[in-house]
Amino acid sequence: MLNRIDLRGGSPDPRGLLPRAQLDVSVAVERIRPLVEAVRDHGYPAIREAAERFDGVSPHRLRVPTEALAAAERDLDPGVRAALLECIDRARRVHADQRRTDVTTQVVPGGTVTERWVPVGRVGLYVPGGLAVYPSTVVMNVVPAQVAGVASLVVTSPPQRDNDGLPDSRVLAACALLGVDEVYAVGGAQAVAMLGYGAAVDPDGTDRCAPVDVITGPGNIWVTAAKRLLRGVAGIDAEAGPTEIAILADDTADPVHVAADLISQAEHDPLAASVLVTPSTGLADAVDRELARQVPATRHADRIATALGGEQSGTVLVDDLDAGLAVVDAYAAEHLEIQTRDARQWALRVRNAGAVFVGAYAPVSLGDYCAGSNHVLPTGGCARHSSGLSVQSFLRGIHFVEYDADALRDVAEHVVTLAEAEDLPAHGQAVRARFADPAGSAAPAANSPAVSPGGPAVTR
Repeated sequence: MLNRIDLRGGSPDPRGLLPRAQLDVSVAVERIRPLVEAVRDHGYPAIREAAERFDGVSPHRLRVPTEALAAAERDLDPGVRAALLECIDRARRVHADQRRTDVTTQVVPGGTVTERWVPVGRVGLYVPGGLAVYPSTVVMNVVPAQVAGVASLVVTSPPQRDNDGLPDSRVLAACALLGVDEVYAVGGAQAVAMLGYGAAVDPDGTDRCAPVDVITGPGNIWVTAAKRLLRGVAGIDAEAGPTEIAILADDTADPVHVAADLISQAEHDPLAASVLVTPSTGLADAVDRELARQVPATRHADRIATALGGEQSGTVLVDDLDAGLAVVDAYAAEHLEIQTRDARQWALRVRNAGAVFVGAYAPVSLGDYCAGSNHVLPTGGCARHSSGLSVQSFLRGIHFVEYDADALRDVAEHVVTLAEAEDLPAHGQAVRARFADPAGSAAPAANSPAVSPGGPAVTR
């Protein structure tokens, strides 16, 4: 079922040979630009028109009433409630340890730099609702923002025709469990535009969604394109593409487990990527047999078969695990499983991955829900330079510079010299002015550099 790519014999750069979904976000940007601009300029009417066109609903108000949130929580299946509460608890435990502390460095006596970590003021959290609905993504977005100390949180998720034009009831229940009461029934590029620019959310314009500072959360290519278009208007977490899993496995891996894990990600989307990297042709053959057995028994067999048979999925044969490690680092998977002998030792050598799942009993689906880790992760090779969602995604490091007169005087000569070297004399003058007496001459302390009003500092 999986295509095979044989890299045995070595390849100087496997990156261009690996399976990858072909998505042109730049084309999608131009497709959604008119919609984004319409939301910016007109607000509610443009959002409603988009909902009618893409979601098949015609909402009167976009904000979810508080009573609907309460009802969704009240009516939530007890088993789902227990699972969500466990997901929330484990996520809080992991993310609480990510909270940064302020650090003060004494550069010289009287001169310090403090890095303070300050949360953004308001964030918009996007929760998908297309082929599947994701109450767990509410948890993964909201928990790190709350731990970071963000004061204002807003969640937006596509309206559902079978829920009276509101987002999925389980998504609403997750919001209620987390104490989020500003929720909008808006999806797609129009949701991102609403979050970035702010917009009226009812016909008479009395209710508005205020613009946010940061937009996070996964979505389809149209959501990704809108996030790219609004980058700078608001911060974004990443340009998320279709989900992907890579599994580095040797002949000790259980083909039943490997096949099940490849299927689990293919279930998301026909464009989802499932990649096996192995030096064992025996394992590759056994996994193919397992896929042929397991896929027809799944609820979403057609979707899974399309994903597994697509150009974005495949089995990559390598000479050994060292070569396999080079391949998975080049691929930089959103999710990377290591199912080998001494799995942890191989995992510790991984450089590029959104999250690494180590050993036979840490499947990706554990991380999707109840590992405590975050499942909003970089895709499309972006794990080479980007991280998954975390508390840090909602914090900004701000430097506080505190110098007294002696500390500034001590370094004044160097500041003036560098300012003159860069032909920015006013920079140097900003230092000189602090040490000039009323008559305009320098007034340095004893045994300190003198700063002359007419030129670089000189020493007594």
